[in-house]
Amino acid sequence: MTALNRTCIVLPIVESSQVGDARRQAVVMAGRLGFGETAQGRVAIVLTELAQNLVKHAQDGELVLQPVEWGGEVGIEVLAIDKGPGIRNVAQCLQDGYSTVGTAGTGLGAIQRQSAQFELYTLPGVGTALMVRLMPTLSSPLEQNWLMVSGINRAKAGEVVSGDTWAVLHQPDYAHLGKPSPRTLILVGDGLGSGLAAAEASQAAVRVMQDNDHLSPKAILQLAHPVLRNTRGAAVSIAAIYPEAGFLQYAGVGNVSGAIVTDGKSRSLVSYNGTIGLQFRKVEEFTYEWSPGSILILSTDGLSNQWSLSSYPGLAARHPTLIAATLYRDFRRSRDDVTILAAKSPLSDDRTPPIGGQDAHPTGI
Repeated sequence: MTALNRTCIVLPIVESSQVGDARRQAVVMAGRLGFGETAQGRVAIVLTELAQNLVKHAQDGELVLQPVEWGGEVGIEVLAIDKGPGIRNVAQCLQDGYSTVGTAGTGLGAIQRQSAQFELYTLPGVGTALMVRLMPTLSSPLEQNWLMVSGINRAKAGEVVSGDTWAVLHQPDYAHLGKPSPRTLILVGDGLGSGLAAAEASQAAVRVMQDNDHLSPKAILQLAHPVLRNTRGAAVSIAAIYPEAGFLQYAGVGNVSGAIVTDGKSRSLVSYNGTIGLQFRKVEEFTYEWSPGSILILSTDGLSNQWSLSSYPGLAARHPTLIAATLYRDFRRSRDDVTILAAKSPLSDDRTPPIGGQDAHPTGI
């Protein structure tokens, strides 16, 4: 179970004076996570290039910084998100020397070379979400053969910490009906209100899951209720995905929303009214079909529920970080903490999708 602080750092990037601050904050995070001097230098290069690209090309640009666990290592995941014109030819923009604004044109290519992982989704006329992962060493950690789970957790404006949280636990040898069956356990919590007291409530729910990871989602929620009585209380949803067995168990209390998207069709997951730690009448557990192409989306009420992945051609095939980032950009509410999480099966090499959206050209990376 990850112990990372799930509150991300969000930096608006709309003018050149903000570039230096973004670089400094990223380098400080890298140092805190144990990056050496050379690795911190890579972080500085990437953040400078990303921020400058947002200033030059984007509308409503943001950088999102958050620690990430990947292949047993801890690094930094950086998202560059904008509502700009999008990129019509990704492959061309990755070539050194190409520029649409008369500069040296080394931005995207330099970012890609300095990153352990580089992915983007772009839709012309809508915007772009670009993800890079920066690790202490330049090589990419080995991906594990379990579900990819990623999310964004942003604090309400004026707060240092988000009252929301999310957590994931991969259990490769979980015993189901007496047989080993890989399971991924996922929790999203929304502490009542905002700020530190709300965070304490949602994180208390995570600890209950950590201590009782052999139980079902419903049983974990039932155990969490008395534990959270000493807190403000929280809305909590828990999903247990059995990818090889082909099903998902789900239980939720409160206004954390859940949906499974399969083949372009979305199915909402059932939660009950109430607040864990304060009052709820009942909690039930529901079982849903899960296929290799399914995507789980969980979000707190800081995200509007009007989203639809069908509005974004090709997005469902992308990394879950890009799915979460795109929906966050277009559907977040500014007056509350917001968390959005996406989970899906890893892509095999022969199913690797194009790097961009519908009108972008594959780059072969």
